[in-house]
Amino acid sequence: MNALTDLWKDGMKRSVLLLVISGASLVVSFLTDGKLPVDPAWVAIVICGAPILWDAVTGLVLRHDIKADVLVAMAIVAAVALGEWFAAGEVALIMEIGGFLEDYSAAKASKGVERLKGMSPKTGRLVIGNGTIDIPVDDILVGQTLRVLSGDSVPVDGVVTLGETSIDQSMITGESMPVDKRVGDRVFSGTINQMGAFDMVAEKVSSESSFQMMAAMVSSVDADKTRMVRTADRWAT
Repeated sequence: MNALTDLWKDGMKRSVLLLVISGASLVVSFLTDGKLPVDPAWVAIVICGAPILWDAVTGLVLRHDIKADVLVAMAIVAAVALGEWFAAGEVALIMEIGGFLEDYSAAKASKGVERLKGMSPKTGRLVIGNGTIDIPVDDILVGQTLRVLSGDSVPVDGVVTLGETSIDQSMITGESMPVDKRVGDRVFSGTINQMGAFDMVAEKVSSESSFQMMAAMVSSVDADKTRMVRTADRWAT
């Protein structure tokens, strides 16, 4: 995961650097107004425009896919043909900035979903006789008695059967203050036990618990956005 994160950061830094260089070339092109032997706008055309042209051509030829890239590529080629170097570089830069922001937002959303999944409880303490054993949350069955110590995450949804405590359930309910729990009160998976130990009876298996349902809902929202983008592209075509 760290390697992927470092790779993502390096890619973002490289993209930002290229955008800055392209933007600077357009500023110089605007200020010099064609007085240089070679218009600096060509830097933006090559850096930002070449990837757009490549995506447009490959998408059109290989996938018969007409999207915004094709129209932008046509605009860049037309501007170059007319000798409007600044306009061609400007269009390419604006398109690349939009693509960068889209990729950045998608990457942040994906990292948030992965972080949420990583916070899900991994094990629970199953009460056997006078002691407990650690078992994976996926092996917990409805009706089993579990013990939750101070600082532990509640492994699955259930009901308190022994003890009193205070639980931080802001992740599930949004409440800013810990909530007191007594015998007969319900507790939810993923919430944090703040005080003393308590016993509980599992009411749901891990896959049906509140935390897992919330993580699945967030993931499905991200998938719906992807489908929505594809639908928008089809209508745009």
